[in-house]
Amino acid sequence: MFLKLIYFVFMLSFSVCALAKPLIIAHRGASGYIPEHTLPALAYAYAAGADYIEQDLVLSKDDQLVVLHDIHLDTVSNVAQVFPSRRRSDGRFYAIDFTLAELKQLHLHERTNLKGEAVFKNRYQANTEFKITTFAEQIAFIAQLNRQTGRKVGLYPEIKSPFWHKEQGKDISKAVIKVLRQHNLDKVDAEIYVQCFDFNEVKRLKNELNLKAKLVLLIGENSWQESDTDYDFLRTPAGLKQVAKVTQFIGPRIEHLIDFNSGQITDFAKSAKALNLKIHPYTHRVETLPVNLSQNDMFDVLVYQIEINGLFTDFTDKFFKYLSAQENK
Repeated sequence: MFLKLIYFVFMLSFSVCALAKPLIIAHRGASGYIPEHTLPALAYAYAAGADYIEQDLVLSKDDQLVVLHDIHLDTVSNVAQVFPSRRRSDGRFYAIDFTLAELKQLHLHERTNLKGEAVFKNRYQANTEFKITTFAEQIAFIAQLNRQTGRKVGLYPEIKSPFWHKEQGKDISKAVIKVLRQHNLDKVDAEIYVQCFDFNEVKRLKNELNLKAKLVLLIGENSWQESDTDYDFLRTPAGLKQVAKVTQFIGPRIEHLIDFNSGQITDFAKSAKALNLKIHPYTHRVETLPVNLSQNDMFDVLVYQIEINGLFTDFTDKFFKYLSAQENK
């Protein structure tokens, strides 16, 4: 009996060590601490141990790729004060209606709703003059940090709303690929993942535009109207088979893997892993955790039971500390 117990403990410790360490993906930088997608948020995430840092990309009026989570500006900037007359008929301000020079005049702030109320009330509250940056600027910033530290922190850009951009007369996917090739990043072994919610655009990126960089299909909810992709179908075994024909990387919600109302694991990951899909779920936030699970409990489930391959987090430091503690056990 004692020998069996020793064997069990040995095998358990071996399995923990054998698990591949999941990637720490800084969601919009260190957005839990500093307004999203700003250079200070990027720097904080880098210093806190991120393996990859996300850049959401939209196009400006003069075809510059800028790092913003939304096609709109109102909830993250002071655009209404600087350019009050530039609303569209729906009352919103769109990045695509402004040149890069105009966008550089804006100050970014912590995300709010359309009423001006903070989405996360305990996050950054000061009125600091953060600026919008371009994709090229963030590529250069990370490259310089890597040069000085010897690390290989990568990029994780998202192509935002490609169909909507086409309706505005712009091809954002071609613009992204152009920048990647200018920086020698369009290759499979580059430290970069390119992500998109639009399954048709993911297929186009691979088959028509010949993207060589690693490609991730993000999986959302049909109610978001993020694209015309049927996410309900893609989450089924049949849907995942279609995804696996195009890419081996998927980005589902954590809620697709863990039922937040019960804390129980769903069947989604099992179906995905049966097709050798790599899972990079989003988004870990300290403000939103599953019922009955603490933050570290959730990490345990994701890392040891579901065996995710990466995790998007607003709090890079917390996931880094968790993984470091596991290595030291």
